[in-house]
Amino acid sequence: MHGIPATLAFNDKIPYTRPTITVAGWVRKQRVSEVGVQRILGLMASLSEDPVVLGINDIKEKKEEETEIDNNNNKEHIDKVVVIGREEGQSGGGGQCGERDMAHPTGNPIHRSGSRPQLDLSKAAIQGNFEERNPTILLPNQSDDISHLALDIGGSLIKLVYFSRHEDHSVNDKRKKIVKERLGVSNGNRRSYPILGGRLHFVKFETNKLNECLDFISSKQLHRAGLDSRWHPESPANENAIIKATGGGAYKFADLFKERLGVSLDKEDEMDCLVAGANFLLKAIRHEAFTHMEGQKEFFQIDQNDLFPYLLVNIGSGVSMIKVDGDGKFQRVSGTNVGGGTYWGLGRLLTKCKSFDELLELSQRGDNRTIDMLVGDIYGGMDYSKIGLSASTIASSFGKAISENKELEDYRPEDISLSLLRMISYNIGQISYLNALRFGIKRIFFGGFFIRGHAYTMDTISFAVHFWSKGEAQAMFLRHEGFLGALGAFMSYEKHGLDDLMVHHLVERFPMGAPYTGGKIHGPPLGNLNEKISWMEKFVRKGNEIIAPVPMAPPGTTGLGGFEVPSSKGGTLRSDASALNVGVLHLVPTLEVFPLLRDPKTYEPNTIDLADHSELDYWFTVLSDHLPDLVDKAVASEGGTDDAKRRGDAFARAFSAHLARLMEEPAAYGKLGLANLLELREECLREFQFVDAYRSIKQRENEASLAVLPDLLMDLDSMSEETRLLMLIEGVLAANIFDWGSRACVDLYHKGTIIEIYRMSRNKMQRPWRVDDFDVFKERMLGSGDKKPSQHKRALLFVDNTGADIVLGMLPLARELLRRGTEVVLVANSLPALNDVTAMELPDIVAEAAKHCDILRRAAEAGGLLVDAMVSNIDGSRENSSSVPLMVVENGCGSPCIDLRQVSSELAAAAKEADLIILEGMGRALHTNFNAKFKCDALKLAMVKNQRLAEKLIKGNIYDCVCRYEPAN
Repeated sequence: MHGIPATLAFNDKIPYTRPTITVAGWVRKQRVSEVGVQRILGLMASLSEDPVVLGINDIKEKKEEETEIDNNNNKEHIDKVVVIGREEGQSGGGGQCGERDMAHPTGNPIHRSGSRPQLDLSKAAIQGNFEERNPTILLPNQSDDISHLALDIGGSLIKLVYFSRHEDHSVNDKRKKIVKERLGVSNGNRRSYPILGGRLHFVKFETNKLNECLDFISSKQLHRAGLDSRWHPESPANENAIIKATGGGAYKFADLFKERLGVSLDKEDEMDCLVAGANFLLKAIRHEAFTHMEGQKEFFQIDQNDLFPYLLVNIGSGVSMIKVDGDGKFQRVSGTNVGGGTYWGLGRLLTKCKSFDELLELSQRGDNRTIDMLVGDIYGGMDYSKIGLSASTIASSFGKAISENKELEDYRPEDISLSLLRMISYNIGQISYLNALRFGIKRIFFGGFFIRGHAYTMDTISFAVHFWSKGEAQAMFLRHEGFLGALGAFMSYEKHGLDDLMVHHLVERFPMGAPYTGGKIHGPPLGNLNEKISWMEKFVRKGNEIIAPVPMAPPGTTGLGGFEVPSSKGGTLRSDASALNVGVLHLVPTLEVFPLLRDPKTYEPNTIDLADHSELDYWFTVLSDHLPDLVDKAVASEGGTDDAKRRGDAFARAFSAHLARLMEEPAAYGKLGLANLLELREECLREFQFVDAYRSIKQRENEASLAVLPDLLMDLDSMSEETRLLMLIEGVLAANIFDWGSRACVDLYHKGTIIEIYRMSRNKMQRPWRVDDFDVFKERMLGSGDKKPSQHKRALLFVDNTGADIVLGMLPLARELLRRGTEVVLVANSLPALNDVTAMELPDIVAEAAKHCDILRRAAEAGGLLVDAMVSNIDGSRENSSSVPLMVVENGCGSPCIDLRQVSSELAAAAKEADLIILEGMGRALHTNFNAKFKCDALKLAMVKNQRLAEKLIKGNIYDCVCRYEPAN
């Protein structure tokens, strides 16, 4: 099955350079001058009884009071400074506020889309310390959905990209503030993103269902910045409102958008949008690019410094080949008139198919050997080995139709469709490679309507490129390829705010929308949680096969409609719907790469490779078996109400739908690892509003463990230094047995109390452990002979479970490090996951433990953990100023595992002076990071609570222990 040479159709070069886009934007947390603060505070009093909503266009800036902030010693002008107050001599009646004319810092008028964000100052308050130089003004009633919207309106599909801002309201946490100050993290040096905390949504509609698209935009008020007229009646429609759009439909349907929505479509150049969208995706989305050979996907992370140049081949009706040299730097170097339109046009004439997808469906069941003339047909079934052609090589597409005495109706439409698909795909692949060869480019990206996630189309193009380049060039595809134009149009907004985002700033989520059942869409887009639950109850029942869940954003932020998916499931030629499964991109600019990774470019968090189908099947079974128990715990955590039961049932159906989709197509959501599966489960729980399924269990286990902590500490203090260190490591390993994510451990809970199980686990601790580097670690800590080592300056302890794990395991180990003069930072989850402890829960646990231990008390006070705690002062001493601190930071995730390419800014700051990392537990030390290499000393501690993992990872058995020490050098 090889392609044949094709005639090249080179067009003249069309050079084009896109101007650089600068980032500017409106930030809800405005920083103001001291004078401005006083005026706003004065205004608040007048707002208490009569809330005022001001349009941003109505607020002027004052040049002479423009402030500057010092960001990492670089002076930067604030994007907007809001100064509001009554003019001197102005009457105070009527609640009117005066304005002073101020110009935009650039001196140019701000280009605005059709959205006209409203600034709601009701109940505004200063956040943090009033004496800070640039305090933050918190606007609690400001709409969370400040949006941009862009469209790519093609002949068959409408692609819609929109942004919604969902910034969490900050909590005035004194403990957190003290830790941030100590670590050098403050609001002042956070990067100012106009889109801080937002989400980028991708939605498709069929063009012939344009009214559904218009209804969707109207229902979410996307053309009015997400402001619902029911709640903002004072906000009139903007007659000058615009929406960025590209594609032929931007011209064809402009009048309809004006009539239905009252907005004008601002048309953007298609090629400009195409390149801008591709550049953003390749630089900002992890594992966006993939190869597709013989039905197998392989994802790649491309180094931003090695991205350019590349060849972008857009296959629509015709084909354009674009050489991309950088942001806004590209030229169309070639093309061909034989493209998707050729396939669809000839296919329609020859097969009488009524749609493009129907034609693709036919190709899946075709046999091109009945129509194509192969090399073997010419040489009696033999290869033409002298020139490297196998017998299966296509010598002439449709060649057999010349010699056979048959009419069109004598050929199967399926065979015609497949022959036509191969002819055009091979032709495009060859011309693309020759252009890449012409410019010395090794990387070719394909996209456009012709591709649309069809597995066999990608295979044929890939084969052609591989064949003609003799394996030196690769055909690559993009997961979001259908949205290149819409995303590029979005980025044409002057204030899109995406320019400086990096890969680690974006987290892709796959929430549950209206899944496909039987290959068809049932029902309209889902708008809220109740609709989602009702849909799950109605359609996802026993006996209804789930083909694919359509991703959808959380309640009130998005809906989906109009996805088209071929319903056939025909073996290796099956149409690949995974290209349509793109999630919601959560933009979190505060996430950073963990600075202690030895080589972030080669770091891979997942230890288990789910590309092995047997491995995938096993872990899917584990998660499915654990599901009933998880649902019970989740429902109980919400009081067992009828509403909780409905949500629990809907969660179970939704997560099962995700598993079914991934079992059918493991690459449907991008590169899949075990950590991704576990995180998907936690996200699904949160989607159905189960915030902490193990809340009551965690509280009970914490209380039981804290009750026996004083006796444990007394025993440890009576031991020699060497014996105590061994007992501490044994204690961590023994206490790590408590894990509600392990079926074996859940069964143990029925056999005794938490303390009985802990003691049983301690009694079984016998060295050597399966992985046992304790002696090397002991020498680093205690030295040998007369040689005493230097103590670590700061240790990061990545903690795992609540109860005995943290109280009887990791806290005593932290105490020992503190005793030796090492600063300790406890690193815990930002959000609940199973029975893992969170950063929010840790200070209270430490406060209780500190009541029984001077070392913990002084360190906790120094680290700001006991600001609000009433802790008994055992010996009455207050000499804590010299005590090394015990601090708590959140890790930036809500999963049992951790991907160190995306951690919180607090953790990244804490890591900069750390010289010891301790990773504890299966999720953080085995499922992920078992093979991770660090710049500093690293200790990985865990009890293996899964037989298959024990066999595969350490060639051991369940309950074997891992003590893996890796020195910095």
